[in-house]
Amino acid sequence: MTNIRAAITGVGGYVPDYILTNQELETMVDTSDEWITSRTGIKERRILKGEGRGVSVLGIEAVKDLIAKTKIDPKEIDLVIFATVTADMTFPATANLVATAVGATNAFSFDMSAACSGFIFALTTGASYIQSGMYKKVVVIGGDKMSAIMDYTDRTTCIIFGDGAGCVLLEPATEDVGVIDYILKSDGSGESYLHMKAGGSRYPASLETINARHHFVYQEGAAVFKFAVTHMAEVSAQLAERNHLKADDIAWLVPHQANKRIIDATAQRVGITEDKVMMNIERYGNTTGGTIPLLLWDYEKKLKKGDNLIISAFGGGFTWGAVYVKWAYNS
Repeated sequence: MTNIRAAITGVGGYVPDYILTNQELETMVDTSDEWITSRTGIKERRILKGEGRGVSVLGIEAVKDLIAKTKIDPKEIDLVIFATVTADMTFPATANLVATAVGATNAFSFDMSAACSGFIFALTTGASYIQSGMYKKVVVIGGDKMSAIMDYTDRTTCIIFGDGAGCVLLEPATEDVGVIDYILKSDGSGESYLHMKAGGSRYPASLETINARHHFVYQEGAAVFKFAVTHMAEVSAQLAERNHLKADDIAWLVPHQANKRIIDATAQRVGITEDKVMMNIERYGNTTGGTIPLLLWDYEKKLKKGDNLIISAFGGGFTWGAVYVKWAYNS
């Protein structure tokens, strides 16, 4: 029986034009460029402006970019998965809206919610459809319009997040490339440290929930930081070890862009030097589901066929994990 792997054969991305700088945030909350930069590594983030424009706008543009670069016929796409926590609506799925807008009329589609780990959860799910032999072309999107759930009077969160989306095309490969291995984890005890209290079925929107500002991201930074540093680094090292990858064997660490100190700790744990760590947090901030595909989008031209990538993420819930990918093409 042929051993089929799911290979990433194309990357697309999109970020909005509007740039929210640290200097502008200084006029909104009690903070400073030096304070933000030293603690997070972020200098600016992108914001999607305009009434009635949801995360689907970001996803559509990212997939259009992917289609233009790979020159695939949208009608050949079998499946679209959108990893997001800021869906346009509770239903229908934002993936449905994106698929229709880009002409993927033969695809079925669904959203996946795992916060900042959403893209790697969706990537491995999409890979499973390819590996089963069921589908030939799967598009996996990660993106969020975090500005829609951000309290711009809360300096602990509004400095961190931005808007953006990226995506990849997965196709079958029989050679030694593609998604090789992964470790995915979750722990619901993290709920109290990072969540959005209202807007779901437990606390539907009401005058009380709106007045209490319960429709915004809430985070206890110290607890989240401690958990993320430990678990994101741990699972990345574990994945490398069980695949007999030494630091020299790894071309790139592709870490979720939550905080530069978390990224640095993960790299140190795996033994990877800074020049082999993908990073764009200074320009985009934390785009939640969008950070990892946007890294691949930014670094695509530096990737070579056969490069070993360790992709790792940590998100609210808690969710975390790592994926070992062998890059499938030269740009």
